[in-house]
Amino acid sequence: MLCRAGLCHRHHLFAAQAAEAADKTLTIYTYESFTAEWGPGAKVKAAFEKTCGCTVNYVSVTDGVALLSRLKLEGAGTKADVVLGLDTNLVDEAKDTGLFDTSGVDTSALKVPGDFKDDVFVPYDYGHFAVIYDTQTIKNPPKSLKELVEGDPSQKIVIEDPRTSTPGLGLLLWVKSVYGDKAADAWTKLKGRILTVTPGWSEAYGLFTKGEAPMVLSYTTSPAYHMIEEKTDRYQAASFSEGHYIQIEVAGLIKSSPNKDLARDFLKFMVTPGFQDTIPTNNWMMPVSATSEPLPDAFSKLVVPAKTFLMSPDVVEKNRKAWIDEWLTATSTN
Repeated sequence: MLCRAGLCHRHHLFAAQAAEAADKTLTIYTYESFTAEWGPGAKVKAAFEKTCGCTVNYVSVTDGVALLSRLKLEGAGTKADVVLGLDTNLVDEAKDTGLFDTSGVDTSALKVPGDFKDDVFVPYDYGHFAVIYDTQTIKNPPKSLKELVEGDPSQKIVIEDPRTSTPGLGLLLWVKSVYGDKAADAWTKLKGRILTVTPGWSEAYGLFTKGEAPMVLSYTTSPAYHMIEEKTDRYQAASFSEGHYIQIEVAGLIKSSPNKDLARDFLKFMVTPGFQDTIPTNNWMMPVSATSEPLPDAFSKLVVPAKTFLMSPDVVEKNRKAWIDEWLTATSTN
């Protein structure tokens, strides 16, 4: 190639800078169902990579509580830039690690139940927990948490472990919200109906759809998946008279990340249609900001809880260990 003074050098410099930008890797820690083939992970990665000149690399663990445990183990040496998949029940405990930085994202326009606002964690979706049942096996589903606890022990449910999974923790807090200091008694009664306790949501839901149990702890939005993807209304959510516990999922930025600007760009991207469009029919949750399309019809057929339970993050942080110990004692086989 012919060169005139300095021009070649400058051309190479620009090429090197462009290559360096493209070499940037944004490492996102998340949970398995986000990166599953049907989950939103691949679409989110493709949409963000179009604009960022970077590569998105997911590292996924079983479920949301396992994310926090892994971060605590790794400490400041963590390779994560962004952590996606904690929820409001874990935000105070996550902040106490000292690993997170402020997001720099304006969340004032987001529609989040209970108006959750935080300068560190950005909410990206929400959903109410629910018992999903197989209408071919169960003709009279439980109409309340009390009926679930006291119902026929031959009709089993699969639940998730509160030590590793955010739905498992959600059920623990739901039982606590309804039963208070009688929660241990409720768990002892419910124990006979629990087929198994899985580390995360994916495994639990898989056992349910394989017909291992006629009920599973999931979300009021889960039937939309079956209606839209499988054209069936066989699987439904039981509406509980006491109300349903809600989950608001969040993402945050790691303080020690060498790619902070990129990570902040990703958090800002999360509240735009590019990310939010993937939530309803890939993560099967409710979006927190406007999507480019209206929600599919199936979403208008879902259970609407009469009452919403949500404990404040500080209450959860103060009591999580004790309540898990109480759950373990009550559900251990005697």
